Amino acid sequence: MNDPRSTSDDGRAAAIARWLAAAEADADARGLPELKPLLQGLAASTTALRAADWNDEADALPTPFSREADKS
Repeated sequence: MNDPRSTSDDGRAAAIARWLAAAEADADARGLPELKPLLQGLAASTTALRAADWNDEADALPTPFSREADKS
């Protein structure tokens, strides 16, 4: 059976790739080719952040212990 995260990871990667292609085309259309390396860096950073293992716990309910840490 497939890991459900792999499907969503593939979907996220595809969405980022589509966004990057559209953003690069828009930069070209506006005569701003110097933006392309910045857009590529943003796409790479977004991919890395979404792949981070701490995202696995982002939807978890807070525990009493974690709430105590928020108070300080």
